[in-house]
Amino acid sequence: MNLGLAILVVAVSTALAVVAMLLVRRKAPDGSYFHDGDRAAGVFGLLATGFAVVVGFVVFLAFTSYDAARSGAESEARIVAQQVETAQLMPANVRDRLTQQLVCYARSVAGVQWDRMESGTLGEDLNPWGVRLFRTLKDADPQTATEQAAYSKWLDERSAREEARSDRIHGAIGVIPTPLWYVLFFTSALIFVYMLFFADSGERALVQGMMMGTVIAVVVSLLLLLQVLDNPFHAGVGGLRPDAMRRTLLIIDQELTPAQRGTKLPCDTRGNAL
Repeated sequence: MNLGLAILVVAVSTALAVVAMLLVRRKAPDGSYFHDGDRAAGVFGLLATGFAVVVGFVVFLAFTSYDAARSGAESEARIVAQQVETAQLMPANVRDRLTQQLVCYARSVAGVQWDRMESGTLGEDLNPWGVRLFRTLKDADPQTATEQAAYSKWLDERSAREEARSDRIHGAIGVIPTPLWYVLFFTSALIFVYMLFFADSGERALVQGMMMGTVIAVVVSLLLLLQVLDNPFHAGVGGLRPDAMRRTLLIIDQELTPAQRGTKLPCDTRGNAL
């Protein structure tokens, strides 16, 4: 989420809550609507504690998924760079094709694939260059000890790359189930309504507004934090970006020979097949 938009949401929500409190305060009795303030505060403490426990658990769950997506993106980029090195030891009939398709794979991850993750349209689709890499690999016929070792190493790296990709795209679909969002919003609404019953015509308006404003600001901020962690792929503050794969593309460019760099690739700069 954009930082400016998040600040605006918190500010508007807080302002509306403060206005609601001040409006209710006009007709509220002296000492609030509660006859026993200590008992009411105890009930509110129970309500707030329950909300805090649920939010804490969900933050942990969402951050675990967020961190797994970040680690998966970094691991995938590192493995692609390693596969480029391994490709140089593969049989000559597939060496250049594997190298070119790996570059296109990296471009696709940093380009169209990342855009689809941000928009939530990636789904279960495979990376098309991953499929082409597998088809090219079937044409390999390693003969020497070096080629056979490289072939075996490639298979291990391919499995590790696919596992890292799965970790990356897992975070794109979100891990917080819809019923849990319903509970969070319902509890937030209960806290807001319960706070209105603390309206006290005998208390200063500034104090009443501060009491309501701080509670609502914290609640809204926590909900926005959950939304960011549950949808980590975005261009706003805290969003995951394809920096690791872009860095890998620079590393690959340095590792390739001038002849390989001069070869026309079967994709554009964003990984679309030509």
